[in-house]
Amino acid sequence: MKLRTLAALVAMGLAPAALAQAPAAAPAAKANIPRLCTNCHKPEAAETYGNFESVAFKSQSMQLKIDAATEIVRFDPKTIAVVDAGEAKPADALRDIRKGHEARIAWVEKDGVRTATKIWFKGPIKIAPEKLVKYDEVAALVAKGPEAGNYLLVDSRPLPRVQEGTIPTAVNLPFTTKGFDALAEKSLPADKAKRIIFFCQGITCMLSPNSLRRAEAMGYTNVKVYREGWPEWTTRNVGVLAGAHLKEAWIDKDIPHVLIDARPAAEAAAGFIKGAVAIAPPEIAGALNGFPKAELKAPYMVYDGGDGKAAMAVASAITKAGYPNVTVVTGGLEAWKAAGYPVAAGAPGTKVAYVPRPRPGDIGIEAFRKLVAATPADTLILDVRNQDEANAGMIKGAKLIPDEELLARVGELPKDKRIVAHCATGVRAEMAYHKLKEKGFNVAFVKGDIEIDKAGKLSIEPN
Repeated sequence: MKLRTLAALVAMGLAPAALAQAPAAAPAAKANIPRLCTNCHKPEAAETYGNFESVAFKSQSMQLKIDAATEIVRFDPKTIAVVDAGEAKPADALRDIRKGHEARIAWVEKDGVRTATKIWFKGPIKIAPEKLVKYDEVAALVAKGPEAGNYLLVDSRPLPRVQEGTIPTAVNLPFTTKGFDALAEKSLPADKAKRIIFFCQGITCMLSPNSLRRAEAMGYTNVKVYREGWPEWTTRNVGVLAGAHLKEAWIDKDIPHVLIDARPAAEAAAGFIKGAVAIAPPEIAGALNGFPKAELKAPYMVYDGGDGKAAMAVASAITKAGYPNVTVVTGGLEAWKAAGYPVAAGAPGTKVAYVPRPRPGDIGIEAFRKLVAATPADTLILDVRNQDEANAGMIKGAKLIPDEELLARVGELPKDKRIVAHCATGVRAEMAYHKLKEKGFNVAFVKGDIEIDKAGKLSIEPN
């Protein structure tokens, strides 16, 4: 059929049967590797790369994060092979793996359920000792500055990571398998003997070592890698953050953070960045007593009028007190206003507060307490613990389906009700949330340490 005739038929609602009955497009295949990892890795057909989130031995499941998506994979503790940094480990070692650690899983699939046969956790990248520099050396150079220190410090991470903060004096040259040389020609010095130091996201990250290899292939002769990179720096020293990144990646997206104006309160009242708390250098020692717990790892951004001295004094005090993720906003309020960004008027805040954004689907402990006290008719509380745990006590009216049986028993769950899952800690409940959400259920979960007595009385605390 000619295209013109076909278009006319479609416009009149008289599309041919072959067109009207065309099958719906197949759903997009799930990603099996984070975008960042594609710079260095390509998974096999039955493999998944991701960041390790959690493990639940009771339901024999583990959870991986792949960018914004979540992958739930079953495993058998008796048969799964665990390799950590090249060393074979027992299955129990999964309990000790840090959250966010890079992992690769080989799996088999049956009836839509993936079961891991082997999992590898990335170990430190191997680089010749003479190619490495340590924190003290980098910190000494940064203190001197690029001109006096005669160096170029290069952040090899992609922009979204740099928007979280970077090492002072660093330029951003993200490593990519395509087009790196063209970018490098614009960013690296003409002097091939100049000292260049690359860094990225820590000892398991390949971006800076790959940048080093490419730079050497381009003829640079004095290239090093600060392998510990940003993760170490941000626990030991103050980073920097561009005003544009503060606005675009944090304020505009409403990502929780702590913003501090290091000028005196009277000066800050003449105009400040919305959400800021005024804490000048003489006040920071006393203010630290009211800061959120360091374990929350709140991102702290500090700015001043523009020269950075007051901001650095406040930021340094916060870092020395044991708080990670502290950055100074480059150019301060002066650069902020010069960029045309909005300035708030009135009195800035006086008390530091930080409430982390809950994980997707987490209703929070207080909301769950209210739900248990008075469960609406349109809501079902789903207990995904094992039967032996439930024998000690269950919430009145809750339905018990152990997490490992959930996919086989989804037919028992109502599609017309909101389902709120819980377990003993939140780990299995979150896994249940992702499983049911993928099946189209209206579902949520709660994270917390939960105990339920024989009478159904709930005890829940943050974890």
